[in-house]
Amino acid sequence: MAGAKNHDYHILPPSITPLMGSFSALTMFFGLVMWMHPEQFGYGSLVFGLGLIGVLYTFFAWWTDVVNEAHAGDHTPVVQLHLRYGMIMFIASEVMFFVGWFWAWFDFSLFPVPLELVKDPETHAFTVSNLIGQEGAAALMQWPPKGLEVLDAMKLPLLNTLILLCSGTTVTWAHHSLIHGDRDGLKKGLWLTILLGLLFSAIQAYEYSVAPFPFGGLNYGTAFYMATGFHGFHVIVGTIFLIVCLVRAYKGHFTPQQHFGFEAAAWYWHFVDVVWLFLFIAVYIWGGWGAPVHA
Repeated sequence: MAGAKNHDYHILPPSITPLMGSFSALTMFFGLVMWMHPEQFGYGSLVFGLGLIGVLYTFFAWWTDVVNEAHAGDHTPVVQLHLRYGMIMFIASEVMFFVGWFWAWFDFSLFPVPLELVKDPETHAFTVSNLIGQEGAAALMQWPPKGLEVLDAMKLPLLNTLILLCSGTTVTWAHHSLIHGDRDGLKKGLWLTILLGLLFSAIQAYEYSVAPFPFGGLNYGTAFYMATGFHGFHVIVGTIFLIVCLVRAYKGHFTPQQHFGFEAAAWYWHFVDVVWLFLFIAVYIWGGWGAPVHA
């Protein structure tokens, strides 16, 4: 057409998925609030479930559109660059979540309050005794709180650290295989990374089942489970991300020149690895230093 101008980007037709995702997220939020206040609101779990279904559908529909756009040739170099910028900003926002959990952990540990954890020998239930005002309270301002047993950092946490470090090498192997056109190496590397991710999640679930301290009522337990549990959630999300990449690899997707979907998954997985190293050092090793170790 006369006067037409060629661009290095492509204008896509409007989509309903962003609007649907916004309303679904809002519905899920209000449903969660209602669920937490059952005495004032009914059907909170139902509203939350409907919102969650809408969010999951938005994920599927929107990312399906993105994959189809890539196959149609709409992901020009400029579009790919902006997709990378978006993934970088997303990971940066996730980093700030963990900054909050680490902030809480270091605040509790560097400025502890005089608490003592007491375990009933008959019921095995935990109670927290506030020692403020009692004689010698200042000497009991310690971290972890007095009477608490911690997990041995050199057992399951160290094993999980080695597992994640190995998974970082296998996902890098898969990436290099893809770049050099070795699709068999791509699939094998993804399989190994996914299996290592599942193994990590299984070991962490077992660790939680044998942990000697509760989640609620104690700042140590709350900060520990929020920090490590939030990371565990990211491991599950990253594993799902890699499973999708594996399915796409078997369908013949990704080329050495264009494979942003896999690249984004690899970035996310390396981010998960690095965060765990900080958790292992700050929470398991430094955070439990000097406390009795749970047998």
